[in-house]
Amino acid sequence: MPITSKYSDKEIETILTEMTDVLKKHNVKTDMAIMLIGNMATNVLNHNVPASQRKMIAQSFADALLASVND
Repeated sequence: MPITSKYSDKEIETILTEMTDVLKKHNVKTDMAIMLIGNMATNVLNHNVPASQRKMIAQSFADALLASVND
């Protein structure tokens, strides 16, 4: 069953493009980009998610990330 998002593909693509443009502007290498994205995810979890739900959401995020990577 496909996952349905409450956000439009257009909204997601627009923001993703802007974020990618910032990384390109600063000539960020792959390892640093991954580090920055991980730090951003940690910051969002720590500042916007109740402590009791953080590990569960982080695990769901990690599982989704692993599932989305092409082997």
